[in-house]
Amino acid sequence: MGNNFKMVAKTLFGFEEILAKELRNLGASNVKEGTRNVSFEGDTGFMYKANLCLRTAIKIIKPIHSFAVRNENELYRKIYAMDWAEHLSADTTFAIDTTANSENFTHSLYVSQKVKDAIVDKFRDMDGKRPNVDVKFPDLRINIHIHNEYCNVSLDSSGRSLHHRGYRTATNIAPINEVLAAGLLLLSGWDGQGDFMDPMCGSGTFLTEAAMIACNIPANINRKEFAFEKWEDYDQALFEKIMDSSLKKAREFRHKIIGYDKAPSAVRKAQDNVENANLSEYITIERKNFFDTDKPVDGSLHMVFNPPYGERLNLDMEDFYSSIGDTLKQGYPGTNAWLITSNREALKFVGLRPSRKIKVFNSHLESRLVKYEMYEGSKKGKYMKREE
Repeated sequence: MGNNFKMVAKTLFGFEEILAKELRNLGASNVKEGTRNVSFEGDTGFMYKANLCLRTAIKIIKPIHSFAVRNENELYRKIYAMDWAEHLSADTTFAIDTTANSENFTHSLYVSQKVKDAIVDKFRDMDGKRPNVDVKFPDLRINIHIHNEYCNVSLDSSGRSLHHRGYRTATNIAPINEVLAAGLLLLSGWDGQGDFMDPMCGSGTFLTEAAMIACNIPANINRKEFAFEKWEDYDQALFEKIMDSSLKKAREFRHKIIGYDKAPSAVRKAQDNVENANLSEYITIERKNFFDTDKPVDGSLHMVFNPPYGERLNLDMEDFYSSIGDTLKQGYPGTNAWLITSNREALKFVGLRPSRKIKVFNSHLESRLVKYEMYEGSKKGKYMKREE
């Protein structure tokens, strides 16, 4: 426990509780939920494991210093006073990412510039040489967060957002973020213990994330790199050990994962992405219009999908969402159907009473994840009643 340190996992709104559960299941200690983040403690190996395995984290940052700050000169002095030689050298490239929510600091780019100046001046004064900035592929990415009069300085262990899983090379007009997809699946209760379907699968993100959850495959096993791999203290042998250990916890999946899309281009893209993720043996994708289908399996079915919102696609929303309700009602008994939409007005046209509504965000769009329970037998009339 002596080698443990604090870390913060950033996430999307509404995913804090499931991210905290993920962290506890992985073995994190002192897990505390915040707003769009969860703090926790672990050692270096756990930092590697968190980046590799967490499904609902966007970034894992490692706080290294914090202080009160009231103006730009004070910010410069306190950044300059830090022992930066512990984290980088004059030959290291670095980049600054800043989030500022303060009356005293209103321009994040300006804050980044002041922090950069302080670090560069510190090295120049000590060694006569300075490290260079590389905003695209830095050796070290530094995270600055200023809230009111308090500044947190952290190292970004992830690099690019962790939704860049590495398997999705082809996308459609409105692809869903991989972290968002995984979080929605977990919110819906998907655990891999049955059959799964996405009837409007697009580029196949729900299908791929559902299969990885079902098989307990690390979320970022296909990712090409993490920022910590460029750190001065990176332990490659430890990372490989963590990766091997995580892969050994994968489990077999004996049910069906089915995807439909009516667009041939979407089907091809989804198949390519599933193949990139090495999950083709678990997922079947067919060109079908959901509105012309019936339930393809016996027994219960878990369905999650992302229908068009009308934001980027020109559709008759009333007719489209009414068809969703009719198709579920007529062809999908014994199905728990979850969908996400930012078009809350369109939900009225589904004509079915949702048993759950969860507020989430899809990018900047406030959305709802809603559940329709399509019962068989005697409960059908009660739970499939059209809304007045």
